[in-house]
Amino acid sequence: MSPLFGEMEKEKRMIMGKKKGEAMEVLRKSWYHLRLSVRYPARVSTWDAILLTAASPEQAELYEWQLQRAKRVGRIAPSTIALSVPDPEGARIGSGAATLNALHALSCHLIHPSNTQVPNAEIAFSQSLELRDRVNDGDSITSAVKKSMEKMRILLLHAGGDSKRVPWANPMGKVFLPLPYLASDDPDGPVPLLFDHVLAISSSAIQAFENKGGLLIMTGDVLPCFDTSSMVLPDNASCIITVPITLDVARNHGVVVTSTIENLEQNSGRELNLVENLLQKPSLKELEANNAIRQDGRTLLDTGIISVRGKAWADLLLLSSSSPSMISELLRCGKEMSLYEDLVAAWVPAKHNWLKSRPLGIELVSGLGNQNLFSYCAFDLSFLHFGTSTEVLDHLGEAHSRYVGRRHLCSIPATTECDIAASAVILSSKLAPGVSIGEDSLIYDSSLSTGVQIGSRCIIVGVHLQRENIVGSIGNSSWFILPDRHCLWEVPLVGCSQRVILFCGLHDNPKSSHAKDGTFCGKPWKKVLHEHGIQQSELWNTSDAQEQCLWNAKIFPVLPRHEMLSLAMWLLGLRLYNNEDMLSLWRNSYRVSLEEIHRSIDFRQLCLDSSIHQADLAAGIAKACISYGLFGRNLSRLCTEILQNEVSGTTACKNFLTLCPNLQALDSGILPRSRAYQVQVDLHKACGEDEIACNIEHDVWSSVAEETAAAVKYGLEGSATSQNTGDANGKNPLYPKRARVELPVRVDFVGGWSDTPPWSLERIGRVLNMAISLEDCLPIGTEIETTSTKGVTIDDDAGNQTYIEDANSIHTPFNEEDPFRLVKSALIVTGISQGKIPLSTGLQIRTWAKVPRGSGLGTSSILAAAVLKGLLHIMEGDESNDNVAGLVLVLEQIMGTGGGWQDQIGGLYPGIKCTTSFPGKPLRLHVIPLTAAPQMVLELEQRLLVVFTGQVRLAHQVLQKVVVRYLQRDSLLISSIKRLAELAKIGQEALMNCEVDELGDIMLEAWRIHQELDPYCSNEFVDQLFKFASQFCCGYKLVGAGGGGFALLLAKDKDRAKQLRNSLKSSDFNVTVYNWSIYLDGVA
Repeated sequence: MSPLFGEMEKEKRMIMGKKKGEAMEVLRKSWYHLRLSVRYPARVSTWDAILLTAASPEQAELYEWQLQRAKRVGRIAPSTIALSVPDPEGARIGSGAATLNALHALSCHLIHPSNTQVPNAEIAFSQSLELRDRVNDGDSITSAVKKSMEKMRILLLHAGGDSKRVPWANPMGKVFLPLPYLASDDPDGPVPLLFDHVLAISSSAIQAFENKGGLLIMTGDVLPCFDTSSMVLPDNASCIITVPITLDVARNHGVVVTSTIENLEQNSGRELNLVENLLQKPSLKELEANNAIRQDGRTLLDTGIISVRGKAWADLLLLSSSSPSMISELLRCGKEMSLYEDLVAAWVPAKHNWLKSRPLGIELVSGLGNQNLFSYCAFDLSFLHFGTSTEVLDHLGEAHSRYVGRRHLCSIPATTECDIAASAVILSSKLAPGVSIGEDSLIYDSSLSTGVQIGSRCIIVGVHLQRENIVGSIGNSSWFILPDRHCLWEVPLVGCSQRVILFCGLHDNPKSSHAKDGTFCGKPWKKVLHEHGIQQSELWNTSDAQEQCLWNAKIFPVLPRHEMLSLAMWLLGLRLYNNEDMLSLWRNSYRVSLEEIHRSIDFRQLCLDSSIHQADLAAGIAKACISYGLFGRNLSRLCTEILQNEVSGTTACKNFLTLCPNLQALDSGILPRSRAYQVQVDLHKACGEDEIACNIEHDVWSSVAEETAAAVKYGLEGSATSQNTGDANGKNPLYPKRARVELPVRVDFVGGWSDTPPWSLERIGRVLNMAISLEDCLPIGTEIETTSTKGVTIDDDAGNQTYIEDANSIHTPFNEEDPFRLVKSALIVTGISQGKIPLSTGLQIRTWAKVPRGSGLGTSSILAAAVLKGLLHIMEGDESNDNVAGLVLVLEQIMGTGGGWQDQIGGLYPGIKCTTSFPGKPLRLHVIPLTAAPQMVLELEQRLLVVFTGQVRLAHQVLQKVVVRYLQRDSLLISSIKRLAELAKIGQEALMNCEVDELGDIMLEAWRIHQELDPYCSNEFVDQLFKFASQFCCGYKLVGAGGGGFALLLAKDKDRAKQLRNSLKSSDFNVTVYNWSIYLDGVA
């Protein structure tokens, strides 16, 4: 083994060791990216189309409902075409043929979008018009569609099939099974599904396509946790994503054999190799014979993730245009075309001879065989497979358990009225008092009444157990028992008024035959038949024991509900019934198998029942939230779910309005008025009363302003100073007086938003920022002097000037275009406009800000601080930094711009400081200056570039959106701002320890969180600037609220800082790099 190879393997081993612990963090970052792409697809690319394969038209209808749900809750962008495509005639055609069929269905949709029920049909229709124009110009429709689709980025998810190994997920589709990872991020939203997580992981993969068209194929029973944005995909070829595995695992999976010579990414430490062969469930001998064993003793697992780009993508699209005739041939001969065994094999020359003997193999080789298949080895991939019921529970209870939301959108009684294990997962369910649930059980989309006992490691899905008159009643305490390690679910059938009750053992494999190791409810079939007196002929139509299995056993009765429940417990083996009576009831019933049920599910009723159930749950939670007065939940989010009940949803929201308490009677210390008004806004919007909601929004902002003023001890009509500025004779002791105040600007490293009311009025805030001079000067200032003539004259450095004869005439609200509203607000806050200075005395106020407009450097707040400080100096009032910082908060509410305390703190106090605010009346600020080592200050000044992007931003536009989300109690926003405050503390410690590189990591995380708070805080120009700078930098972010203005670029060292500065000067970005220095103790 070469030293280079040894080092690479050592590094890869370290990656493998870390990946389990990092899998959920990768998933969390993927969710950040997904939300960003959905909210701002013009900036962050999203899929042009998402295709789901389905086993039948009926299942496709269910999937269509799920796709609409995903769009409604923000998982899929409105501009994305989302289609579910069934296998023709509901026949099994294989995943390879389903791939071609789905691509052909998309091409048909582009030509005739009105034929498919998708919400963005108008977008697709415009595309189809363009295609028809091309046809009129002489192109064929096939050629026009192909050219359009070659540019599209498409996600294809194989979700068809019958989910035999996870039978309770069969009705919903395995890809839509509940998976509450990171559910606490959005506790008032719908339960996360496996499908949602797959969308999150795949969202970053678009970056690997480099703005070119192509296809990404994934499977519906696997969650591959890895950073898909880091994939290296070859041009003009297909690529299969692989991961190293041990040989014992390889025996049950597909294995990829790659070339040991050609690695296209050898210099980067990543593996992108040509595929030489594909093996299916190979033995050790086959692995050795095909050189499939790597030098580290492992082999490459086929993850089921495939990309197709360039010429290979064009070939695949052309082949898909012939799919109708190819599928007809498959249906005629009763064969299937596999994606992984057949279609992919067409890109591997070593498989061509074998493939030509397969159905349509010659066509595959002819159509696709000119291009190659590569393997990209994702060493950091964590592979979560959901192939069995046991695996589902294992993934909820093993290494990732701390990321699992164990209670989500559920109604659960007090702990003294039920017995529910802490490890049980309760999702979208309602439990009555007197229910017992054992350890590690999963309850989803269900209602359980008093007297139901569920054992440990059980799965309950879509079950609604209300106390029934059970045959052979168990007693008063428990009327239904599900033993440990069992699954129970209900399914509506077409043409059947009753929902059929189904059950099996957790470890039962419905595909295992009676002749081998097949079981039912955890017992061998032979024992089940013997204990219950059932004959084989009563279960199976075939006498071949090899074909007799749970999947086709006609064991489930269709009877009145109480009789089905009685027979369920009898078949489960509970010795509570007379065997002869139960056997007779069972024999005389109409019975069905899982296979028959799979073909007869009423998917439309299934969707309707689920929607109503979840809407009723959300309504119950919302009612409790309002009735008990704290409004701690996100009612806007809950109302979205409530309105899914088309019959009673709007009525429920209107009823909530009548429950809202009298605002005058509320204790604002418990429930702030701003929050109470926001609740009314959300409810009126849910009821479709937008005009009323708009009127109440004014009360929301007025309340925020009043709460801010109260928190800094000054009402809007109060005084900033207790001193009298005039004597009894009306003489003015202030004349003549003059004040000149110059202040630095601030740059913030992390913590912004936690300083902003109403957050800072209710929760702890913390910001790490720094005062700096620009181009050897303090850029913000004011000069104020008294005059002998009455009135107030104001002028600024932009040439604007105004004269106000009577200061008492100044009043709010101000016009947003008024260039003097900041100074006017300062006159109100200090009380000057209320006559604090005798009318015989006037003021001359001049202001300047030598920084670009919309800089993000806190210019407006710092200028306000300067004006207030100058006015208070002339009035001989309290011009301390603490007092001025609080007054700026009030001033910005009067102006209508909002804003927090970090800007004025950043400008008023020198150097680097970490400031913490403590809510209360008054709001308390604790400023901690960093006593930084001189070498750290020097290093920071050498490595940090302060760059003006040229992009103008307005902070209040972003601020209003964030404040509304906070008032709505948006959990994602709350957790994000909490994290920013935590990072400020971590950053403080890093700088005190001279760990500048760690500050870079903190800046990167802060920037990612800022985009989570508002995706419009950046734009394409800024994204490209940061991408360009990333090769030189360990951290970067926009300052302030973002949206434009100045950027901080923290280089990896001083040499790369110089390189970056020079590179920016010679680039096309047209940005300005400012010279700066830390402002310390009055010395710039």
